[in-house]
Amino acid sequence: VRIFEDVASSKNGKGILVKAVGVVEASADTVFEVVLNPERHSRYEWDTLTSNLELIDSINGHYDVVYGTFDPRYLTWWHSKRDFVFSRQWFRGQDGTYTILQFPCVHKTRLPKSGYKRTKINPSTWEISNLSKPFSLSSPKCLVTQTLEINLKGWFNWRNKHCQKFENTVPYALLSQVSGLKEYVAANPAITSESSTTIVQSNVSDHSGPISEFEDAEPAEEFYDAIADDSSSSSEDEDSDNGKEVPKEKKMKLKNISWAIASLTLKRTSAPDSDELDTNIPPINLDLSQFNGSMRRAKDEADKNCWSSPDGSGFMIRGKTYLKDSMKVKGGEPLLKLIAVDWFKVEECVSKVALHPKNLVQSAAGKKLPFILVINLEVPARPNYSLVLYYASDRPVNKNSLLGKFIDGTDMFRDSRFKLIPSIVEGYWMVKRAVGTKACLLGKAVTCKYLRQDNFLEIDVDIGSSSVARGVIGLVLGYVTSLVVDLSIVIEGREEAELPEYILGTVRLSRVQLDSAVALEV
Repeated sequence: VRIFEDVASSKNGKGILVKAVGVVEASADTVFEVVLNPERHSRYEWDTLTSNLELIDSINGHYDVVYGTFDPRYLTWWHSKRDFVFSRQWFRGQDGTYTILQFPCVHKTRLPKSGYKRTKINPSTWEISNLSKPFSLSSPKCLVTQTLEINLKGWFNWRNKHCQKFENTVPYALLSQVSGLKEYVAANPAITSESSTTIVQSNVSDHSGPISEFEDAEPAEEFYDAIADDSSSSSEDEDSDNGKEVPKEKKMKLKNISWAIASLTLKRTSAPDSDELDTNIPPINLDLSQFNGSMRRAKDEADKNCWSSPDGSGFMIRGKTYLKDSMKVKGGEPLLKLIAVDWFKVEECVSKVALHPKNLVQSAAGKKLPFILVINLEVPARPNYSLVLYYASDRPVNKNSLLGKFIDGTDMFRDSRFKLIPSIVEGYWMVKRAVGTKACLLGKAVTCKYLRQDNFLEIDVDIGSSSVARGVIGLVLGYVTSLVVDLSIVIEGREEAELPEYILGTVRLSRVQLDSAVALEV
């Protein structure tokens, strides 16, 4: 187990991020069950601080509130009884990775009581991800990362030894949970066998690659490099191929990877395939002044409540050799141009917005465009919102290209290929952890409806159709005025002829104001 300080986090002046990292000899499903289980007898064996938990509220199977008490005999530097209340929100990624968000909170049924001092548990996250199994059929392993937010002043006092030792603090007790968890699982092998019958299988294949050549031959210290993990696995997408496995040549074991070698792949950039659009026809000039949405375009990087369209270099997509070595590359310039963004508020979620008579798709300028991709992100809230993105091509789309097949294909095909890659550029670290940077096959995660008509394809994305997505978007909306969010649209490449992938379109949303949404007349 190792503990790291995120030195970059001190720049915002609000708090320090510290994380504990360890490899546990069990699957991610098993470890997730252990962490979430409030049963005190088993929890006492690995958790010295929050072991005495009581479940007091539960919502939709992905969110609960727990109340805990602490007896000072376990941590001798405390001389009084403590209690605490915190919420837990969790979700499972398409690659089988679990994320648990823990926030201090209050609850009407657990007010401060006599004899106990109410303690505020630090905001923290658990990230539990499976590691590739070695080719010798040994037991499964997972990487467990616990990240903790610590008050800036307190951290520097501890580090500079101006007050009590860091080892005598709540943050240290929380970070020690990773070590306790590792020892607990190792001492109780029955846990793995009991959980094996209920494990939810991931659709993700174990991809092989040349990185296995750098496997550390020394087995004594099994520590997986986590220094570059601050972006929450930014170079990996979910890659849920729904049963279609990537050919395997040999298993890879990520261990003490040479980041200098791995970084070579990041220097290759991918550009849109020229076959996607008809190059025999001269491009038209996409004049953005002809297309107006309800959200205005950004004037500069510091602007608020606006949109812009960054290049694709901030997103990792499948490279040309992905089927052989699983290597990703930086995205290039988007194939389609973002011409406008609408930010609507509605009583009920609306679809088919492109058919609205006042929509830009129905305007004279819109009808002259070769092709428009309309993405309607239906945001569940009170009221509901719709974020509508309009992307245009300057040439007609080739019918036989991947984009052409997506536009005129079946809904099943579209669901299996429509991929969104998010990235929180600026914002609260807990929101960054919740959103992540992994690509998501939207058609498999939430309900998507498609409308193909005239010169456009509209995709209505019902975020509220998934309780997990609804929980994450609820967290995002709570901090949206301080967030800078990048989104990238990709059509997943599954075959060699479809690689490298390319960025279809991007958008950057800067510090959006909820009350700036315009009512849509239905």
